[in-house]
Amino acid sequence: MKLAILSLLCGSAAAFAPSTSTSGSAVVAKAAMDDLEAIAVKSNPILKYYDPLQLASTTIWGETNEATIGFLRQSEIKHGRVAMAAFVGYIVQSNGIAFPWPTSFDGTPFPSAAGSPPEQWDALSDAAKWQIILFIGFLEWFSESAGTHYMRGGKPGEFPKFSDNTELIPHPVPLNLFDPFGFSKNKSEEAKAEGLIKELNNGRLAMIGIVGFISEQRVEGSVPLLTGLVPHYDGETMAPFM
Repeated sequence: MKLAILSLLCGSAAAFAPSTSTSGSAVVAKAAMDDLEAIAVKSNPILKYYDPLQLASTTIWGETNEATIGFLRQSEIKHGRVAMAAFVGYIVQSNGIAFPWPTSFDGTPFPSAAGSPPEQWDALSDAAKWQIILFIGFLEWFSESAGTHYMRGGKPGEFPKFSDNTELIPHPVPLNLFDPFGFSKNKSEEAKAEGLIKELNNGRLAMIGIVGFISEQRVEGSVPLLTGLVPHYDGETMAPFM
């Protein structure tokens, strides 16, 4: 997910030529935009490139347009991955499937009998919730701290390898998060590019899917296709410790 780096080549003389530097920045931004449009066409040949809010042509936090595009691409890929995990997890939990071991030393099992997935989360102990949140926080910190940042020329969506950044990890980690067994390391660039398009589309659909599940649980009838299929939830989905 994060270590293939987009090369930014700078000639030594360019440091002394402001006009050339400006031109170079424009070329890099144009390349980033062209890449974004090419991905859009491949992921949806009918709709193609569609940006009604003009997000890809703006800048955020005083950054360049290239950095902004990198941020937006990273955000979509990351949220798509989270949504895919959430969507599959929702279905698994809804069918009462849980790990066979206890959640704590006192033998408390996973709360699959508590009801729907949000209700199962509510039934977890605060200690269990903090373990999950802190682990996710570590992965987020590591992805932002290791390798070349996606807003500085790094490849959006490519998660850094633990094995390449041992100085950031307090103890050895035998496997990397992405492709821990190296199944995709020999894939061609064409195959990887095709996989990215599939991941983007699956992630987009998963975002719609998980939001649909939660919306129907909170507001019955808000998603007609799910009416009667998911139970009502009286809790607060945006308050993890209630």
